[in-house]
Amino acid sequence: MKLTLNGRGVFCTTGGRDFDPKGQVLVFLHGSGQSHLTWLLQARFFANRGYQVLAPDFPDHGHSEGPALTTIADMADWCQELLVSLGVEQATIVGHSQGCLVGLELARRHPGSVAKMALIAGALAIPVNDWLVNNARDNQDRAIAAMMEWGFGVPGAFHDNSVPGMSHVNFGTSLMRSNAPGALFADLSACQAYDQGEEAAALVTCPVLCILAEKDKMTPMKAGRAMAHALNAEDCIVVPGAGHMLPAEEPKAVNTALRSFL
Repeated sequence: MKLTLNGRGVFCTTGGRDFDPKGQVLVFLHGSGQSHLTWLLQARFFANRGYQVLAPDFPDHGHSEGPALTTIADMADWCQELLVSLGVEQATIVGHSQGCLVGLELARRHPGSVAKMALIAGALAIPVNDWLVNNARDNQDRAIAAMMEWGFGVPGAFHDNSVPGMSHVNFGTSLMRSNAPGALFADLSACQAYDQGEEAAALVTCPVLCILAEKDKMTPMKAGRAMAHALNAEDCIVVPGAGHMLPAEEPKAVNTALRSFL
């Protein structure tokens, strides 16, 4: 689905179904350097089970025009503007990594818009190291390679995939390279600068599910458990052996947990 927001083109996948803003809306928010393709194995699954799926490309990502947003607060407000433009009064927010921070800030800034929230491989803060941020600015391919190395558990690193013929690492690399230059740097800088997670969590009143990865090297499970505790999450599910890129690496576990929560 293509639309215009603030004079800029925006792309959202709806899982291949017509979108009805009056139905039960699920908004999938991708992580740093990602796009709607993060949710390839979630969007169609839920769209074909009666949910109204909305997985947007943030500005300068995927098929959306830029410029890239540079703060988590701006991303949250952008999401709110998107919902209003489509006539969505309330939605369940599903965030991965950076998308968790955006979901937290959206729930704090616009609580009436968030019915439920599911946070995947996230934390209240994502203190990206300077080496990765600097390489995202100066040598993006090196930064992408590092994120692919750190992003998956052992099966994913060895191209062991539940989807026949697909390599996690190659797919992830191609996805990240398809974004506009500078988008990854903007994302990582925004995550590095965001320090409002604890304050936001204290104000969240909607039901929350946390889905964590046991072998997560980017948002370690310890930080994810702290997030779940701060949010009084209804459930905190840990996927054994999985790495940070949970939606792609363990789609069945993610979809099962989300479906039960919904």
